[in-house]
Amino acid sequence: MVDMDKAQEDGRPKEYHRNGMSVETLSRAIMDSLYYREARIPAVATRNDWYLAVSYTVRDRIVSRWIKTIESIVKRDIRVVSYLSAEFLPGPHLVNNMINLGIYEQMKQAARAVGLDLDALIEQEEEPGLGNGGLGRLAACFMDSLATLEIKAVGYGIRYEFGIFDQLIRDGWQVETTDKWLHLGNPWEIERPEIAYEVSLGGQTWSYYDREERYRVRWIPERVVKGVAYDTPILGYKVNSVNLLRLWKAEAVESFDFKAFNVGDYFGAVDEKVNSETISKILYPNDEPSQGKQLRLAQQYFFVSCSLQDLIRFHLLSGNALESFHEWNAVQLNDTHPSIAIAELMRLLVDEHLMEWDQAWHITTHTFSYTNHTLLPEALEKWPVSLFKEVLPRHLEILYEINRRFLDEVRRKYPGDEKRAARLSLFDEGGEKSVRMAHLASVGSSAINGVSAIHTDLLKRTVLRDFHEYSPEKFHNVTNGVTPRRWMALSNPGMTALITGRIGDRWISHLEENLRELEEHAEDDEFRRGWQEVKRRNKENLASVIEERTGIIVDPETLFDVQVKRFHEYKRQHLNVLHVLTLYNRLRKNPGLDITPRTVIFGGKAAPAYTMAKLIIKLIHAVGDAVNADPDVADHLKVVFLPDFNVKRAHRIYPAADLSEQISTAGKEASGTGNMKFSMNGALTIGTLDGANLEIREEVGEENFFHFGLTPQEVDDLKSKGYRPSQHYDSNEELREAVDLIRSGFLSKDDPNLFKPLVDSLLHHDEYMLFADYQPYVDCQERVSEAYRDKEKWARMSILNVARMGKFSSDRSIREYSEKIWKVKPVPISLE
Repeated sequence: MVDMDKAQEDGRPKEYHRNGMSVETLSRAIMDSLYYREARIPAVATRNDWYLAVSYTVRDRIVSRWIKTIESIVKRDIRVVSYLSAEFLPGPHLVNNMINLGIYEQMKQAARAVGLDLDALIEQEEEPGLGNGGLGRLAACFMDSLATLEIKAVGYGIRYEFGIFDQLIRDGWQVETTDKWLHLGNPWEIERPEIAYEVSLGGQTWSYYDREERYRVRWIPERVVKGVAYDTPILGYKVNSVNLLRLWKAEAVESFDFKAFNVGDYFGAVDEKVNSETISKILYPNDEPSQGKQLRLAQQYFFVSCSLQDLIRFHLLSGNALESFHEWNAVQLNDTHPSIAIAELMRLLVDEHLMEWDQAWHITTHTFSYTNHTLLPEALEKWPVSLFKEVLPRHLEILYEINRRFLDEVRRKYPGDEKRAARLSLFDEGGEKSVRMAHLASVGSSAINGVSAIHTDLLKRTVLRDFHEYSPEKFHNVTNGVTPRRWMALSNPGMTALITGRIGDRWISHLEENLRELEEHAEDDEFRRGWQEVKRRNKENLASVIEERTGIIVDPETLFDVQVKRFHEYKRQHLNVLHVLTLYNRLRKNPGLDITPRTVIFGGKAAPAYTMAKLIIKLIHAVGDAVNADPDVADHLKVVFLPDFNVKRAHRIYPAADLSEQISTAGKEASGTGNMKFSMNGALTIGTLDGANLEIREEVGEENFFHFGLTPQEVDDLKSKGYRPSQHYDSNEELREAVDLIRSGFLSKDDPNLFKPLVDSLLHHDEYMLFADYQPYVDCQERVSEAYRDKEKWARMSILNVARMGKFSSDRSIREYSEKIWKVKPVPISLE
């Protein structure tokens, strides 16, 4: 045990225990945190106590950098980026912050000096489940890159008390349980009770003319909730810049009604508290019932209102005039969820700060930029006008006025073209009248971007075609990226050490510039052997996790064929299942068949109300039960479903994968980021030319990418001609056998009709073209199997995949946003 009061004996002054980096100082700091922050002694400290002590020790070393960053923003004229996102999936903070501070090894030694296993403490951390998938993970990668590039930024979102559900599997079915990520405390956040804003909901509006005969509107809300700030520092990699993730918790303005309590209404006394806190209680409530829609709209408005009030407060506090707000604030809308921010900023400027409409609109449209993340019509949010009137009556009036003025401009540009005006309108008049949130984001933003080259092109030609024709100068492409700090350095330390041993460590923060230096080592026999050994260890680690979590024993020598992502029919996990059944049928007919042994690994969550996606998860388990229990195929094929896929699980999965399944229907995936994470960790991709797959293929080389399937244009052409999936079923024997095995009841003996809805959907509709792409996919998998047999060739291809992935760093994405859209530059921070 370290003596906390013992000074260094070599004559050097003892480091301050709040920011020193030596092993001795870190050891003292851990003990100090345990004693003075937790009031614990080692004899009774739990693993969570020690985790908190180590986390506070690391956080202390971030705080001084954080304060310096804030001071730089206050003292200088700096345009700050605000990233508004309904989701943030940062993953565990502890190990990421140690890597970014450059103290991982020192902290490991310091923990050992006080009798701790740092790896066990890292596992103790609950990750914040503040997102559903790619959208939240992208936001977290961008926050990491903003800090690393020293672009001053704030991420704004919601502090959901219960995040994305924890996934259990019972009898093959997904079961959702509550994600209580806060139940043991969160050492990374700092509550700011003094930073709180009131947010109005419901009620009615009154219009009047003020003393200067100007038209004004007063909103008389039905209820008011309070948003309280919780701050988390986001540290850049080996820089002194620390950006801010500010999340809002909903509370009651008055949390206790003494009058109700005194007359015996004990539950009514806390009604307001319960109702108010519901807003930030859970990520994405089921919005099928009307109450769910109300809550989701209230959530979106709640966090953007708090965020914009916060930005205005800070802007005025810095001594700036409100008229210059857009000059010092660049606000990015991460998809359509925060689009109501456009109407809210107008309300704040016009109603609260009494600004004239035209000036307020100029400020608003020069403040916001909009990132579109989807081409799926159902994902482009629309809210019924009746709901808007009930929840946000003042904003509905503002939307009508924005729309009136915008359509006047449209009619001036396209006189007599009322169909175009109807298509561009913020309001959809077909069926139940509704507000088109993507249209609001497009009208109220100075820039609109897609997230891959093909997605941006399709965006211009399909869902936002009219907006592109009206304002082509607004449109940009910024292909997504992921942070190499988390997805290489943190999750794959063996590969990181191997690469760094050959080309140095500058690549970790300059991926695009330096990683290609790795190419020349692909021909080095010794380097390839090291590469294969790292992959082997990663596969052994994942095999241990699989056995622990599922009881299934898998062979690390087999090809690890991995598809982990959110479950959706367009992502086509069931196409993968059809291939598995094809292999199974071949082996049942001929047990001695010489095929490349493979372990097919699935993971991901289905939305609780998405019945078909949950049925696909059940099908995977049914197939796995049959395949894994069949002794004739045991040495050739295994099927695994790893439950509760999240960032921590991903740290183990991506580095162990040999093959990355990116097989969505062409034209449906905007970008994808899992494809990038797999490739950065040496997995080869089998995929359609969808999302960022096309650009990955261009970068890594066609010869290092297994491509199959229809193009987006071919999908459209086939559908327009009258696609008949039953023709493929009738003419393809192996497809027919795989489908018949599903519908025969062989996989569901207790309920032979269990999978009938899925089979009927494929036979009669096949919206996502599985049958059309089935044979090209199976043929492509044959090429995969053949390539994997040549281990030296596969290792060479794997190395080249990694070496050529520099473009897909989120650092490159952020540089492009900074130059094309935000017009911001780095501001380095120095510590005195």
